[in-house]
Amino acid sequence: MSGIRWHTKALRQLRKIDRQDNAAIRQAVNGLAAMPACSGVKALTNHKYGYRLRVGRYRVFFDFDGEVRVVEIQEVKKRDEHTY
Repeated sequence: MSGIRWHTKALRQLRKIDRQDNAAIRQAVNGLAAMPACSGVKALTNHKYGYRLRVGRYRVFFDFDGEVRVVEIQEVKKRDEHTY
């Protein structure tokens, strides 16, 4: 089994983002199905989530289970001084 799971919090955050950025984020997240061979992804240390995906001004925080190949999208945030 492999796939991408969106948490309710992340979907709520995504709905608040304008249509153009929303589409770019969804497209980039769909590319995460090829994990771990993805661009724009960085493993995080000392952070609530394991990875982040950079999409323009936005950051998508997620966890990845390498065994089952499930990507769980946790949060979508605009990049600012409070993002990390």
